[in-house]
Order: sequence, then C-alpha cells, then structure tokens
Amino acid sequence: MNEIRLKAKAKINLGLDVLRKREDGYHEVRMIMQTVNLYDKITLRAARGSGIRLSVNLRYLPENMDNLAYRAAKLLMDEFSAAQGVEIELNKYIPVAAGLAGGSSDAAAVLVGMNKLFGLGLDAQGLMERGVKLGADVPFCVMRGTALAEGIGEKLTPLPPMPQCHILVAKPKIYVSTKFVYGNLKVAEIKKHPDIDGQIQALREGDLKSLAKRMGNVLESVTIPEYPVIQTLKETMLENGALNAMMSGSGPTVFGLFDQEQDAARAYELLKAGNDAKQIYLCRAQDT
Repeated sequence: MNEIRLKAKAKINLGLDVLRKREDGYHEVRMIMQTVNLYDKITLRAARGSGIRLSVNLRYLPENMDNLAYRAAKLLMDEFSAAQGVEIELNKYIPVAAGLAGGSSDAAAVLVGMNKLFGLGLDAQGLMERGVKLGADVPFCVMRGTALAEGIGEKLTPLPPMPQCHILVAKPKIYVSTKFVYGNLKVAEIKKHPDIDGQIQALREGDLKSLAKRMGNVLESVTIPEYPVIQTLKETMLENGALNAMMSGSGPTVFGLFDQEQDAARAYELLKAGNDAKQIYLCRAQDT
C-alpha cells in the first residue's frame, strides 16, 4: 500500500458542561460529542525519501510542526523510528478555529492513516492514547460516533447513535480564542448547567426532541456577551423551525437541529442571503 485517502470528520457538542478548573490549569468537562458528515480530505503517500512533507489547500495554514496533522505524523514516525518518509495532502473544508475540532480530526485521520500505511499494528485504543498527546479532542476524532466525554475530554464512553435529523452549521465572520473563552469562564458563577444525564437517556430512547430540549453549552456565558452574533444565529435557527440551537465547543460556530428538512433548508437559505454567517453547511449525524 503506497497511498491512502481519508475523511477527517467534524464534531459538534450536543451538551457541554464545565465542572471545575483543575490545579494543572485544565478544565474538567462533561460533554456529549457527535460526529457529523462535514469533513476535510486527507491523502497520505509513502515517500521515497525520509521526513514529512505536508501540503494544505489554504495558504494561511502552516505546513510544519504548527499543524496538528504534521505533528501526528511525527509522533508515530519518532516512536517507530520510521526510515521511510510520508507525504500528506490536506484539503480543508471544515471551518478553521470554529469549535468543530477540524485540526483534531485531521490529526486523528493522520494517526489512523499512518497506522494502516506503514503497518504499525496499533488498535483504536492505542491510537487514542497517542492522540491525547496532541489534543483533548483527538481521541474522540479517532473513535467517532456519539460519546460522553469526561476528564479534559479524553475519557470517552460510547453512547447510542443520535436520532437522525438535519443539522445546520453556521460559522460567523469572527475568530474566538479558546484560551480567551476558558480564561474568562467563571465556573463558580455558572447558574444553569446542561442536563447531560437527560441527554444520555434521550439517546437511549431515540428521542430527538428530548435530546434537543436538554442542549446547553456553559461557554456561551462568555462568548455571547462578547460576540452577540452567536445569539443572533441561534435565534435565526430557532425562529425557522430548529428544535434547538447552540454554539459548538468554544465557538464561534452555531448549529441547529431540525426534524423537518424544509425548515432546515429555509434557514440555510436565509443565512446564505444574510451577513451573519461566513460558512454554512447542512449536515447529518454520523456513526463512524
């Protein structure tokens, strides 16, 4: 095998709760993660020489150790003392710095691809254990599907698949720093926490409306006052038939869950015609 092609899929958070700030500076979280069919395309090729050569279709993204895809390849090459090099072609479609785990998913795909391309013999758990060294979301992006994430996001428990629906994803024309969001989160002052246990039960029962009703993201308490467009996007979706709408991760991307395709399509067209969102996608949940 000299070449392998992969899809690095985005994730959304159906619920995101922060329990406390740990002594090491990380935050203890409890989240429900969901893979969606919005993805980057990655091609890995065994190279004749040594080393890593990464090319990205977006000029403003790094093609060196500042890119998680590059670091994922280097992690495995260093561990297994690889003499043969690899070429990585990355075509980005997931919005960048958007709360959709695009970079983490790229890293996860490279780990999976390197393992297959060079016959390293690692199982999924082995890849996930290495992935957490690159970022808290990487293990989930290896596993995919629907999962409860705890700890800093690396402790994963698979959950029943999300009921099928139409997921509208919209990224506004702003950049939100994850460091800023968590740095300004006052955990002790959070008054309303998402009902993660209720969401787990809704997943077990296949109840989309109950799942949507219990959505919540405590990080919105930081981002919405600072960036009101996030609330505007939520309201647009809710006014056009979304069962609920919420910011994903640390933002700024907003997603809405729709049980009616025509409602999702109408909201999509409204957002496309407006100025609040820069990138807009209609998606579905994915099991893998």
